[in-house]
Amino acid sequence: MDDVGDLVERSHRSERKRRDSFGMFDGYDSCSEDTSSSSSSDDSEDEVPSIPASLPIIKNNGQVYTYPDGKAGMATCEMCGMVGVRDAFYSKTKRFCSVSCSRSYSSNSKKASILARLQGKPPTKKAKVLQKQPLMAKLAAYAQYQASQQNQAKSKSVIPIEGFDWGQYVGANNLVGAPVSCFKHVPMGNCWGDLEEGLRVEVPNTDTTLSAKVYWVATIVKLTGFKARLRYEGFDSDGNQDFWCNLCVSEVHPVGWCASNGKPLVPPKSIQHKYSNWKAFLVKRLTGAKTLPPDFASKVEESRNYPFKKLMRVEVVDKAHLCRTRVALVEQVIGGRLRLVYEESEDGTDDFWCHMLSPLIHCIGWSRSIGHRFKRSDVSRKTEGQTEAPPQLFLKVKDVDQSGEWFRDGMKLEAIDPLNLSAICVATVRKVLADGYLMIAIDGSEAADGSDWFCYHATSPSIFPVGFCEINNIELAPPRGYTKRPFKWFDYLRETRSIAAPVKLFSKEIPNHGFRAGMKLEAVDLMEPRLVCVATVTRIIHRLLCIHFDGWEDEYDQWVDCESPDLYPVGWCQLTGYQLQPPAAQTTREIQLNVTKQKKKTPQYKGQKKKRKISLGRRLVGFGGPFRRRTFSGDDDEHAPPFLPPRLPGSRRHPAAEFGHSFNPGKTA
Repeated sequence: MDDVGDLVERSHRSERKRRDSFGMFDGYDSCSEDTSSSSSSDDSEDEVPSIPASLPIIKNNGQVYTYPDGKAGMATCEMCGMVGVRDAFYSKTKRFCSVSCSRSYSSNSKKASILARLQGKPPTKKAKVLQKQPLMAKLAAYAQYQASQQNQAKSKSVIPIEGFDWGQYVGANNLVGAPVSCFKHVPMGNCWGDLEEGLRVEVPNTDTTLSAKVYWVATIVKLTGFKARLRYEGFDSDGNQDFWCNLCVSEVHPVGWCASNGKPLVPPKSIQHKYSNWKAFLVKRLTGAKTLPPDFASKVEESRNYPFKKLMRVEVVDKAHLCRTRVALVEQVIGGRLRLVYEESEDGTDDFWCHMLSPLIHCIGWSRSIGHRFKRSDVSRKTEGQTEAPPQLFLKVKDVDQSGEWFRDGMKLEAIDPLNLSAICVATVRKVLADGYLMIAIDGSEAADGSDWFCYHATSPSIFPVGFCEINNIELAPPRGYTKRPFKWFDYLRETRSIAAPVKLFSKEIPNHGFRAGMKLEAVDLMEPRLVCVATVTRIIHRLLCIHFDGWEDEYDQWVDCESPDLYPVGWCQLTGYQLQPPAAQTTREIQLNVTKQKKKTPQYKGQKKKRKISLGRRLVGFGGPFRRRTFSGDDDEHAPPFLPPRLPGSRRHPAAEFGHSFNPGKTA
């Protein structure tokens, strides 16, 4: 068997004639000071035969591997990057692994970038293949590159926040995260593509004694949202050195990136002597394997460009009066989430958080166009730089035909209570607006002035025909004060002399969303919309998801649509720099459980409960000033301290109870 010294000497000779298209061992030949003269693996030569440098070379679009017969060589697909035996590739040119890759390869710009990646060239036709450089020269170049990257990172306004360890949480409990493709509104949501377990990437090698950064190939062992459990090539079934990484960070690259950028590719120190010919080992391992698309990093960066900008003016729901909207200014944009400050807020603390695709925000003039109530601003002088957000930036709703049979005032239906999202309640259409919008009220809980009416579109997935809960085994929250149990729609309609809204008027579209019960994700606490929390999908009813906040009781669950912009994949907060709220501490859950057991006697109205996604002693991140408790009702704790214990069930009425709108249903079925 050859030792590393022999490999280095032979590599110097052979490198005059050929260059590895993957950039394997680019710089490894100068790292032999930590190696011994022999390999500890008895079968390394049998499993991974070496490739003599003296054999005839076959060149095909930059591919320079060869087999002993001098005819059958290795090739890399110029479309997807898969490596395989050249003769098994498609067409006479052997440039693609399949017909689909050949047909997809049409763009000249894409062609140039892919060729550059596979051949380790700059993206120009006349560029020469990069030659091997001495290790010290490469390390010096990389040090300069690293310094420039750090300077760029300092200049960015969004810096990833490290906190809750998703990897440890998922790994210790063998949990599954919802795929990124389930979330069309997040970065890479529409182009996550075929990213799957088994994919190979090039990542920094942390198992090394070298002072400068070096890289190695790793395999995706488990994929959970944006997060992947990676294992360095060479560890085989040994998972003790596995590590978790966000695939969308700048440190993760497709195979071939090191060759293109002249970066050293060095095996981990703990297995450095396992094989004598690491180059041949990687050739064998990467044959037939897939890697990230060559433009993956640029797509990630492009998908993180958000159209909303600071000081844009929008109309947003008035959290003090749900029935109307107000003008607000965009103050912050983080990962597509907007911190909106109401225009009349003098100190900038009267704010509201929502996603840019939320149905709660609209362009200026929307309320007037559909007949919705609107609070006029008393602010006469506008801040310099203010602009109206263009209408095309907002969520588009489907056109509906209101000329035929349509919703009418007084019709009954079932709706998610916007002030208690764990409940689906008996509701009434109070006013029909233009463009398919409806003002909905929760029966038995209406404010006298209608200030708690809520605007839903006719196609909204949050309203349902009469009988929806019964059919799908969901507990329906009856009107407050209605004493007949169990609640029967037929009797209620007869007693109130009402009619049910026709079933055909409701949306029946159920997308193939990909969610499964038990999947983990990051979800907004819509009763405290600045908070994004660790959560689990516990039930799926058609397109409706029951979201449970980990560490909290079921009564704090939320019913959310599968396409809600308030749901995010695992790793979204880390990627965008948003603060993630971890599950409640065990001691907090025990306290809650004891209090709940003491309170549970008979199902009665207690006032709506406010959930707090923050553990004892944990500081809540302050997006825009000191922490102030906010709800749709607009009540605030004016002098709340920055450190707060979690809200205990039954400890205090939810501020929304001022509307008399707080029926407390039991657990969902």
